Amino acid sequence: MRAIKMILFGILFGILFVMLSAMSWHRFYTAIYQVNYVPQKKMVQITTRIFVDDLNDALKNKYHKKTFIGAENETPEDVGLMKKYFSEKFKLTVNGQLKPMNYLSRELENNVVICYLSIKEISKITSLEVENSILTELHPDQQNIIQYNHNGKKQSLLLTSEITKGMLK
Repeated sequence: MRAIKMILFGILFGILFVMLSAMSWHRFYTAIYQVNYVPQKKMVQITTRIFVDDLNDALKNKYHKKTFIGAENETPEDVGLMKKYFSEKFKLTVNGQLKPMNYLSRELENNVVICYLSIKEISKITSLEVENSILTELHPDQQNIIQYNHNGKKQSLLLTSEITKGMLK
């Protein structure tokens, strides 16, 4: 019953997020991270969905440089700062070992930047710890929702500025 409620919550929140992300202005601070383990590829695949204006604001705040992620005048340096920010603020510890994430690509959908990351050579997952403090230094009410799928089992985790770490498995 709890699993069904979590799935329904994820679906409803996803619909709400998509509807509200179409607006260019927002008052809530939420980002969604989908983490999937693909045993056939021995890989963890991560998809992030973050409001692009918040991400640019966080990069400017941290690195004291205006960035243009998702804009026509985006530079390779902007993308480099985004990758650096992600590596400092978003970490996965698999089976007790911190694993570096590979940045694959990104795309812009309305005012949300969607980034694709992966971790390779993961033969089995017995534990998965997530540390995520993306945007929490900018917005104290930031919520980072982690949705995890492992062999058809789904789990969710809510991380905030007060709680930036959690265990999924």
